[in-house]
Amino acid sequence: MKKIIKTPVFGINSKSYMYGAALLELAEYADHLAEEYDMSIMFSAPYADLGKIAAETKYIILNAQGMDPIHTGRGMGHVLPESLAEAGADGVFLNHAERPMTLSQLIKAVSRAKELQMHTIVLADSVQEARMTALLKPTMIICEQTELIGTGKTADVKYMQETKAAIKEIHPGIIVLQGAGNRTAEDVYNAIKNGSEGSGASSGIFLAKNPKEKIRELFEGALKAREEFGSRVYGEEEI
Repeated sequence: MKKIIKTPVFGINSKSYMYGAALLELAEYADHLAEEYDMSIMFSAPYADLGKIAAETKYIILNAQGMDPIHTGRGMGHVLPESLAEAGADGVFLNHAERPMTLSQLIKAVSRAKELQMHTIVLADSVQEARMTALLKPTMIICEQTELIGTGKTADVKYMQETKAAIKEIHPGIIVLQGAGNRTAEDVYNAIKNGSEGSGASSGIFLAKNPKEKIRELFEGALKAREEFGSRVYGEEEI
C-alpha cells in the first residue's frame, strides 16, 4: 500500500553525496521530523542503502534515484523495479538530468512503477517537457531547469507559474514541485509561495558544514509555507 502524501512536500535528495551510516543517520532524523510535524518528506537514497533505511524508518517516503523498465530475466547491470520495491522503496525518481531517459524508456518506467504500487517522481526541464510528462500521470513532477542544478540559483517566478499551469491544465491532481538551487529556508518558502507544492534540496544540504542543521533550516521554510498556504492530501483518483 502506498504511503499517503500531503503537501507541501519537503525533499531531501542525497544523490551520491553521502551513503552508509552517515546517510542512515540523516534518514532517521528526517523520519523524526516527518512524524513530529506530520509532513511528507521525500528522501532519496542510493540503491545499496535503500534496504537499511527502509528497515530503520517509518514515516519518510523513501525513493530510489532511478530504475530501468525491465522485467525479471536478462538485464545485467540494470536496476530491476521489483528489487527496489522488495528493498522497501516507496517511490522512484525518473528522468533526472543526471540520469536522463528517452521518452520510450520513461513511458515504460512509469508503467512498471505503477504496476508495483510505487510513487513516480518525474523530472521535467522546460514547460513543454512538463506538459508532455503530465500525460503520463505520475504522482509528482519536479520542474527543474538543468542549468540551475547545484548553482544555488533558483528559478524565476515566471518559470514556476508556467510549468505548474501547463501540468495542472492536463491533470490537476499531479503534485508539482519546483527544484534546483535552494540554499535557504526563504528559498523553500518562496517556491511554495509562488505555487510549488513543496520544495527541498540536494547539494544545498549535503555540501553544508552540518547537513542535519541545514535540513532543519530548510524544513522551517516548508513549515512556514504550510501554515500560511495550507495543505492537501494527494489522491490518485484526481488524475
